[in-house]
Amino acid sequence: PGQVDFYARFSPSPLSMKQFLDFGSVNACEKTSFMFLRRELPVRLANIMKEISLLPDNLLRTPSVQLVQSWYIQSLQELLDFKDKSAEDAKTIYEFTDTVIRIRNRHNDVIPTMAQGVTEYKESFGVDPVTSQNVQYFLDRFYMSRISIRMLLNQHSLLFGGKGSPSYRKHIGSINPNCDVVEVIKDGYENARRLCDLYYVNSPELELEELNAVSPGQTIQVVYVPSHLYHMVFELFKNAMRAT
Repeated sequence: PGQVDFYARFSPSPLSMKQFLDFGSVNACEKTSFMFLRRELPVRLANIMKEISLLPDNLLRTPSVQLVQSWYIQSLQELLDFKDKSAEDAKTIYEFTDTVIRIRNRHNDVIPTMAQGVTEYKESFGVDPVTSQNVQYFLDRFYMSRISIRMLLNQHSLLFGGKGSPSYRKHIGSINPNCDVVEVIKDGYENARRLCDLYYVNSPELELEELNAVSPGQTIQVVYVPSHLYHMVFELFKNAMRAT
């Protein structure tokens, strides 16, 4: 608790896509990443852990939320082990990257587990409109925090973990400098359509028009994390198809 209070006093460092891109493509240095993340990750973890601790007691007592809390506590403790270690020690740097990958894998199911906790809470105690609004406000902040922490973990893991797949060779960590927007949209549509066909035996067609105002006739490409864009369009298509 003392360490959580200490690190929660600091604000996370704002990072732009350009900063991620510049670091990953020009001067990617594992030592620099280590020195930044061993401070930044505890700050981000502690901030959201502090918010979790302010949830209603009955929600905190659900098995799923307790499990999520245990993951965050364990991850924070593992990161703090590196607080006073030398950045000049190659073994320390290697172990840190290993720890980052382990934390990333541990947090794979954070979102469904937290959602399960909220479901357990509502089923056991019901929920009034004010509490429901407060919990939803927390969840929005929790998911945003999770995305930013995941981004940092992914960038370090993919840049320095040494196990990038061939499809990621043109990527900088998880960022694609030339993300084809239409391709991602089509991919999201096809998967949403398959689900729609499975449940409703029918699905609406996609009418897609691509207009590149900067370079007419060219495909629209942006610097983005393809998986983030995919999840957004997939959810939009899925909800739109269900409404249709």
